[in-house]
Amino acid sequence: MQSHEIDYTIIGDDIQVIEVELDPGETVIAEAGAMNYMEEEIRFEAKMGDGTEPKGGGIMGLLKGVGKRVLTGESIFMTHFTNAGAGKKHIAFAAPYPGKIIPVDLSTMDGGTLYCQKDAFLCAALGTSIGISFTQKLGRGFFGGEGFVLQKLTGDGMAFVHAGGTIVKKELHGEKLLMDTGCLVAFTQGIDYDIQQAGNLKSMFFGGEGLFLATLQGHGTVYLQSMPFSRMADRIIEHAPSAGGESKGEGSLLGEIATLFEK
Repeated sequence: MQSHEIDYTIIGDDIQVIEVELDPGETVIAEAGAMNYMEEEIRFEAKMGDGTEPKGGGIMGLLKGVGKRVLTGESIFMTHFTNAGAGKKHIAFAAPYPGKIIPVDLSTMDGGTLYCQKDAFLCAALGTSIGISFTQKLGRGFFGGEGFVLQKLTGDGMAFVHAGGTIVKKELHGEKLLMDTGCLVAFTQGIDYDIQQAGNLKSMFFGGEGLFLATLQGHGTVYLQSMPFSRMADRIIEHAPSAGGESKGEGSLLGEIATLFEK
């Protein structure tokens, strides 16, 4: 299915919004709840699937696509937003946590495919297939930190993924790149993704870098994030008084007194 051609503008710096411009009849698909605002005459409908399923595929084909989304932990429904008016209309989507939005032109990717972590997809032009891909070794699933099920975006149009903190784009030409497993956002075909032990036993248990590292090697593009959401959430919980953490940043005796009255 040929993807719709959509224009877009990314607004903001650290907590970004992507505004998509739709011509009459054009459609953008997004995760449920991602919409931020939209202009009138844009119609939306929650559907089971991304709209790339062939007509006449039957209920089994539809259930197969829904099952893939269940495995990635996403809602079984996707929202389709269509410009039902006569002129250009705009709709915006926002990421669920601070970070960056990465625009990806799938037509420039090897095989028109991008693999990304299961919660990275934000929205895409209609015609983009949102599937799944299993990593080849079960060890990656048990020790990889982010699971062994990846989202697979395939098409010839624009797709958008989001990640935490700052985005680093690496072009690999056969070399190997090692990283914290949570820092991987996405990679193209031609990249082999694996998990390996992080040094000796002393380094594994006392180095603070986790027991295993993700390794990527091959020819293609890799996107990394500086602040995985899981790492940010752990730090917030660590310093949340209601969760047994230590309150920091109040900076004065008055702040401590105010905390006593809150209990």
